[in-house]
Amino acid sequence: METRPFVRPYEKSDRDRIAEICVKTAHEGQDSSQIYPDHDLMPSIFALPYVELEPELAFVLDDGEGQAVGYVLGAADTAGFADRYRADWLPRVADRYPAPTREARTPSEEMIGLLHTPERMVRPELGAYPAHLHIDLLPRWQGNGHGRTLMWALLDALRGKGVDAVHLCMVQANRPARAFYDRLGFEQLAVPDPGPVWYLGRSTQTPS
Repeated sequence: METRPFVRPYEKSDRDRIAEICVKTAHEGQDSSQIYPDHDLMPSIFALPYVELEPELAFVLDDGEGQAVGYVLGAADTAGFADRYRADWLPRVADRYPAPTREARTPSEEMIGLLHTPERMVRPELGAYPAHLHIDLLPRWQGNGHGRTLMWALLDALRGKGVDAVHLCMVQANRPARAFYDRLGFEQLAVPDPGPVWYLGRSTQTPS
């Protein structure tokens, strides 16, 4: 019998795969393993805090045989999530990744700086879009509607929590991702001095 990919809620057994997918997509949508030698670093910033702190807002694309090949992760209240990130997540990883004591000299040191500044997620210009998300799929699974299905699963879950709008932050160099978000109805948000990223937002309403 042919197996088909499908979206399902995150399970604890998916944790290692979530980390692996994060590494394989963390550099402008491509493999980051050569840029960040410690392969636990990027997941420790952009993936694992979400499945630990808000697992009910984590969904995976299952390849049909039980293996996650993509995910979407969300936080319903960005300000509250940043507080919990500092209080509950940082103590778990700070021994391995101590807070920087000098200006970053390598890509990894730049990322460790981000790890230790969760407050960077909170921007007053994003107040109308209180939730935020991260979505990643392995390249083989992109372009077949799976990303849309993942996104709708998260937006429905956010709406069920009474959240009206969500935002995301993306590297401007990842043009295919921008095209994907445009197709899903995300719009660019005005944020002063965004650096090399865009902030995009949309309502949590999905097609009926």
